[in-house]
Amino acid sequence: MASIRYNPNGHKGKITYNSDIVSGIVVLSLQETEGIELIPSKSKGIKISFEKEGVFVDISVIAHYGYNVPELAYRIQQTIKQMVESMTKYKIAKVDVHVQSVIFPQAAPAPAPAPQEAPAQEETNNG
Repeated sequence: MASIRYNPNGHKGKITYNSDIVSGIVVLSLQETEGIELIPSKSKGIKISFEKEGVFVDISVIAHYGYNVPELAYRIQQTIKQMVESMTKYKIAKVDVHVQSVIFPQAAPAPAPAPQEAPAQEETNNG
């Protein structure tokens, strides 16, 4: 469990966030990022640690073929930073992105040849 002291209006008290809440925000931000998929595991490839310097996030994802990997990683970092900081008031110290693999499009099956029609024969009237 992580906690943060946040005093917007001079009220005394402490707000406590379960680490699963921060993890859920990270998952939400990843789902909004086009061109990636989460690792199919219980942790979804997400590790979060709370330190004095801020929150450290370690992400493993699968990229889709055709996307620029460095650009994807940067977008992931920016989205996570923005969403976590705006929703929890935590400061993101570092986001490490690991692209585990690439999903290639499946080859489309070759279209079946269209059945050819017999040429129409003209009937001639010899009569």
